[in-house]
Amino acid sequence: MSVEVVCREGGCRCNRVRFTVSMKPIITMACHCTGCQKMSSSAFSLSALVPQAGFTINQGEPVIGGLHGAARHYFCGYCMSWLFTRPQGIDDLINLRATMLDDASDYVPFMETWTSEKLPWASIPAIHSFAQLPESEEFLHLLQAYAEFAAAAANR
Repeated sequence: MSVEVVCREGGCRCNRVRFTVSMKPIITMACHCTGCQKMSSSAFSLSALVPQAGFTINQGEPVIGGLHGAARHYFCGYCMSWLFTRPQGIDDLINLRATMLDDASDYVPFMETWTSEKLPWASIPAIHSFAQLPESEEFLHLLQAYAEFAAAAANR
């Protein structure tokens, strides 16, 4: 797995909303919670946590959808593709739906969360797995482990 390419383009299904990611993710993940299952119409959602400074909307205007709560989920207002989430209290990060990138093949999930709600047949190659969410202290260690993992993958 290599996410060495620092500039990626992406967009919704109808391409009315287009964006650029110009910074590497700080971690990649899959969430198996039933909310993500329903919002993604899939067994899990794939995401890449990227710095806000490295994320630019180039075309279109995403709208807030999903649950209208503390976490703001952004969609294309036309095709309703789920594009990204702005996590509550973490304004400097974007939780991008990795599959919205034009080429997401390098964005293999490093960790998976909410496995307590996952469908019994859903299986992914994540290295770290959590029944719910990792504790804050553990998440900091995961970010460091991901940085080392991504650097090693880039050198292969």
